[in-house]
Amino acid sequence: MTADRAYAQYDIEKKSLVVAYVLWAFLGYVGAHRFYLGRPLSGMFMLMLSSITLILTFVSFGFLGFLWFIVGLWWLIDALLIPGIAAGRNQRIADRVLGYRR
Repeated sequence: MTADRAYAQYDIEKKSLVVAYVLWAFLGYVGAHRFYLGRPLSGMFMLMLSSITLILTFVSFGFLGFLWFIVGLWWLIDALLIPGIAAGRNQRIADRVLGYRR
C-alpha cells in the first residue's frame, strides 16, 4: 500500500470527537458513543443497564432512583473519557494502517 493510500485509509477509519460527542449527547445513555469508539462490550453493558432501568421504571419504583443515578453518572464521566478513548482508538488505527510502532 502506498503512503498516500495508507493516509487516505486512516482518514476514512479514524474516529471523530464531534461525532462521538453528538452520539454521547443524544444517545449516550444507551452507549452509542462507546460502540462508535470501538468499545462494544462496555457499550452493550450500558445498553443493558439502561434497558433494565427503563423496564423497572414501568414495573417497580424500588431501584429506580439508584439505577438512574448509576446510568447518569456513567454518562457524565464518559464526557471526560471520550477524548482519551478516541485518541487510543485512532492510535490503534494508525498502527494498523500506517504501520507505526511505539
